[in-house]
Amino acid sequence: FKPMIRNAAIVALTLLLLNCCKKTTPTDCVPASNPITGCENTLTTTEMNGVSMVAISSAIDSSAFIPVTKINATWVSIIPFGFIPSNSSTVQYNQSWQWYGEKRQGLIETIILAKEQGLKVFLKPHLWIHNIWVGDLEFTNETDWQNFETSYATYILDYAHLADSMGVEAYCVGVELKKTVHRTAFWNSLIDSVKTFYSGKLTYAANWDNYDKVTFWNKLDYIGIDSYFPLSESKTPTFDECYAGWESDFNKIKALSLNENKKVIFTEYGFRNVDYTGKEPWEDNSNSTFNSQGQVNAYQATFCRFWGESWFDGGFLWKWYPDHPNAGGETNNRFTPQNKPVESIIKETFAATN
Repeated sequence: FKPMIRNAAIVALTLLLLNCCKKTTPTDCVPASNPITGCENTLTTTEMNGVSMVAISSAIDSSAFIPVTKINATWVSIIPFGFIPSNSSTVQYNQSWQWYGEKRQGLIETIILAKEQGLKVFLKPHLWIHNIWVGDLEFTNETDWQNFETSYATYILDYAHLADSMGVEAYCVGVELKKTVHRTAFWNSLIDSVKTFYSGKLTYAANWDNYDKVTFWNKLDYIGIDSYFPLSESKTPTFDECYAGWESDFNKIKALSLNENKKVIFTEYGFRNVDYTGKEPWEDNSNSTFNSQGQVNAYQATFCRFWGESWFDGGFLWKWYPDHPNAGGETNNRFTPQNKPVESIIKETFAATN
């Protein structure tokens, strides 16, 4: 009788572990709890449970990162913006008029403070262009293209050196530059240059509608996607609607990952607490509606879809402000999840997948 009980227990434990491992690598084979109601997938250990930190406007101390750790985040994305003035092709950065955290000294201090709280750092230089979205950046003559590429390479290589000197764990060579990725020789050369000295992981942050047009994933460690895929046209999309809305894009992303033999990260992802949050999730225009349930459902469906896949390594929610007590709230309908109902969902999911 006792051997039979023992054998039954072994079989039960084996089935549990097999179920856990069906979407993970053997080294990640541990049972994981699932905090998402209605999610039948097994959530498993995810490398990058991160937030995208808004640049600081003045000096701060390490307490600004304590709320990040309290939601069980393990990474932080830090963004030193570069700029291109109107009617110019020259990238400018580390300018006197920029916010403190966007300049070199403020960036150094921010990285140090994040690491003091045990957070890993993803450094993500990002261009901001007057009057146009960065994804529409292009030039009509070769002279301007060459000038842009020279000044952009200086910007990227400078911060890559800084990242390497400070032990930054991951670095991004570009963000949403969808009308430049056809300049393959430039991107290949830039990535090769960074790899001669930077020892961390590399990616590029492709826009959600352009990731399949990038030709240089083979040179990088991760396929990076700024994930603002449309999921539902409902005013308050349900969990099931959002989950189903992922089906086509989920399969395309998975196919690319397997074809390139590279894991995927969401270099940005997020939903606002507004009506129709799943219809055009990238939309940042003024909106007078408030809808916390739609935001919660969209986040939960995204976690359920991706945070158990062996080819997916997590991402960086958009976005997180250093002054947490005064950030977000249910009367704020911008992207930040801070002090909104969805923050607890994020905290629970990160805890279950760290």
